[in-house]
Amino acid sequence: MKERVNGELIARQAAAALAEDLGAGDVTAALVPASQQVRAQIIAREPAVLCGTDWTDATFRQLDPSIRLDWQAQDGDALVADRAVAKLAGPARPILTGERTALNFLQTLSATATAARRYVDAVAGTDCRILDTRKTLPGLRLAQKYAARCGGAQNHRLGLHDMVLIKENHIIAAGSIGGAIATARRTSPGVPVEVEVESLVEFDQALDAGADIIMLDELTLDDMREAVKRNRSRGSKAKLEASGSVTLATVREIALTGVDYISIGGITKHVQAVDLSMRFEFAT
Repeated sequence: MKERVNGELIARQAAAALAEDLGAGDVTAALVPASQQVRAQIIAREPAVLCGTDWTDATFRQLDPSIRLDWQAQDGDALVADRAVAKLAGPARPILTGERTALNFLQTLSATATAARRYVDAVAGTDCRILDTRKTLPGLRLAQKYAARCGGAQNHRLGLHDMVLIKENHIIAAGSIGGAIATARRTSPGVPVEVEVESLVEFDQALDAGADIIMLDELTLDDMREAVKRNRSRGSKAKLEASGSVTLATVREIALTGVDYISIGGITKHVQAVDLSMRFEFAT
């Protein structure tokens, strides 16, 4: 499995989500006797790619360490509709209390992984790789980045600290593409430099200035093919990334232009929660 998220961070995220939901206490779960034991299942109601098991574990562990979870699938696995994803056993009250928080994590992260897998499958057989973006849910950046990896995508920069990404407003403020790149090399030596361009004229400027990665933003397919041709003809080591208005219907055609990467904000931004539910099997 892909590199997992730090357990301490997951524990903090689970604690924050539980605090948000619990408030002064779960007044509904209090209707159930404290001694009540149950068995339950988390069931997938639609095909999906699973992600979020560590967050689910952390949620229930914080409520009651005696709760037992038996996962029937692991992060990155394809789920079949109407099959159990996990089986639980333990005290009814904390299982009821943690149900929504656990499912919120599981549904959202599985949605990201599922979206990523669809795009990855769509470009299968090409040399192009799917990237995520920084368009993530606040506070869940690393969680969604992990989910994208579970779906087979690669992570773009994690934040503002690990890559220079020069966009339109940076270029305007710096005065030129060449000037922005030169400054980036001076102020952040050794850090990869990427430039977003909106035309072949800007592409040539970024290429001349020695950008490590050039993002082709909203370029036509013909212009993407031309950029790939120019990049290769000059023996450049620059990687080309396509971005902007990419859909499942268009992603393969974009990949076939020869670009190295396609970045898609919708993997993390436009997710629709996977339909998962918890059902009690019996109580003792």
